[in-house]
Amino acid sequence: MNDTPGHDDDQPRPGSRPRNFPPTPLTNADAAAATVDLDTARIAAVKAQSGRKGRIFAWGLWDWGSAAFNAVVTTFVFSVYLTGEAFGGEAAVSASLGWALAAAGLLIALLAPITGQRSDASGRRKFWLGFNTFVVVAITALLFFVQPDPNYLWLGLVLLAAGNVVFEFASVNYNAMLAQVSTPTSIGKVSGLGWGMGYIGGIVLLLIVYFGFIHPDVGLFGVTSEDGMSVRVSMLIAAAWFALFALPVLFAVPEYHAPKAVALPRVGFFKSYVVLGKSIAELWRDSRQTLYFLVASAVFRDGLAGVFTFGGVLAAGSFGFSPGEVIIFAIAANVVAGIATISVGLLDDKLGAKPVILGSLIGLVICGIAVFAFHDGGQIVFWTFGLALCIFVGPAQSASRSFLARIIPPGREGEVFGLYATTGRAVSFLAPTAFALFVTFGGGQYWGILGIVLVIAIGLALLLPVKAKQGNIGVRS
Repeated sequence: MNDTPGHDDDQPRPGSRPRNFPPTPLTNADAAAATVDLDTARIAAVKAQSGRKGRIFAWGLWDWGSAAFNAVVTTFVFSVYLTGEAFGGEAAVSASLGWALAAAGLLIALLAPITGQRSDASGRRKFWLGFNTFVVVAITALLFFVQPDPNYLWLGLVLLAAGNVVFEFASVNYNAMLAQVSTPTSIGKVSGLGWGMGYIGGIVLLLIVYFGFIHPDVGLFGVTSEDGMSVRVSMLIAAAWFALFALPVLFAVPEYHAPKAVALPRVGFFKSYVVLGKSIAELWRDSRQTLYFLVASAVFRDGLAGVFTFGGVLAAGSFGFSPGEVIIFAIAANVVAGIATISVGLLDDKLGAKPVILGSLIGLVICGIAVFAFHDGGQIVFWTFGLALCIFVGPAQSASRSFLARIIPPGREGEVFGLYATTGRAVSFLAPTAFALFVTFGGGQYWGILGIVLVIAIGLALLLPVKAKQGNIGVRS
């Protein structure tokens, strides 16, 4: 974001919705850390706070711990286990997984506006982060009871879908805390730290799970693969990992309570959608390019999520990867995605964000079609084009955020970035639904690749007419 401070007047301008910044005088140091618009002197005051770096690190540790659910449960270990032969036919089980995740996405879409608004209005951001986090921890631990038998398939699917829903709710509150541990001049750096720690945490935990339980004939504590025990015990390890690394943020970062002068009123279930509709109407009237981009990015970001969600499933089911080989691929994928995101990010400022996004999406479509077309080539095909997919996923995600920063109407940054998150959740059923439909009608798991490619291609088509208008972020007209 642009480092230009907002305006010096702390009172909201007439007709605008006050955002997350305190009125004069600033008497609470923690409130200072929660601001979005501060003048230069106040930014310096926030930076001078004792323990601020510790809070940033504690906040980032939640991302590190959340890799237990993202990498181990959803992508590379449990989902692969659940779509194995022990639970039924490969194509049928994979389609069931797609439908379960699609249902979870629809539920998230219905409830996300409420979750986001309550995060701002209730003043119990940290409470709900802790509550939802430990519900996810409990669900992850319950996956231990999913035995390799068709009778346990729906238990696994329901727990996985429920975990996805609650994890999204936890993420809403976690992302809202970003402003509490950063300043307007460091918010991108702090956000990047959390994202990077998520990649690293996923690699470390996957290594522990692989070498500790899945790879050895007899793993730690005498665990073997009999009755799926190596994967089931890994779920307990993942639950403990998330619980442990979620604690620092709950102890180090204080609860945020919006000052009365700018506190948002709490609204009911249906009123939440009225508020959301008004925000969309305002964007349509005042900044249609922003709205067009929100729609396009929501679609292609769901396609990007689908690459990782179903990547491990496809590796095992269509390309014959063993559970251990899937984890090795996952580690390589995280390394490639992390390096590519940092490296290609340098091109963002030189070429602009839109060319980076377009190039990444085109690369994803080409590599996805190649995986489908050459699937008979075996594992070498997936290693080659699967890792190529990972090269493009991270840059597309990071550049979409910087692109939005350039076209946000001045003075609307917090609101529009909130809508950016909401629209992403609202269409989070697209990739799972497309995957399930293509598997169902194609008759083979590898057909699901085309479903994910289709979602990315639609997002690409929607992005093409969007104009990359430059904006001076942080300056209000």
